[in-house]
Amino acid sequence: MKSQSAQDGARNALEALLLEFHAGALEAEQFARRLIDEHVFLPVRDDKRQIAGFQSSTLADPLVVSVEEGERVLVLFSDPSRARDFLAHFPDYGGGMLVELSWILRRMGAGLSISINPDQEPGFDLDPDMVAMLVALLPEENQ
Repeated sequence: MKSQSAQDGARNALEALLLEFHAGALEAEQFARRLIDEHVFLPVRDDKRQIAGFQSSTLADPLVVSVEEGERVLVLFSDPSRARDFLAHFPDYGGGMLVELSWILRRMGAGLSISINPDQEPGFDLDPDMVAMLVALLPEENQ
């Protein structure tokens, strides 16, 4: 059961989970197993040939930024409204998709970090080793 303090300020289940973890109410593995099933907002580059904000391509171009020492970070948000201010700096990324984190983990390349709600609370950053650990927790896909 979620504590009341974990629910305060949470817009959705992912934010409640982040707040619970930051409050120390969850063990790391329990947090990781729950995190992979949560929905995130994945900003994608607009397809200029189509309707703004609507991704028609099956090859979505997600927002990946380079930070210190060339580290590449996939930027995600717990809710589309959390993305607005950040995406103002990336005008080509007006679209996005709500997907399970597990869907992203299965499709992303090795060596990427993930930032959920960068520079916001609640937020969370995962380095490439943490991302690899989450990938290892994924159940096998049905073929």
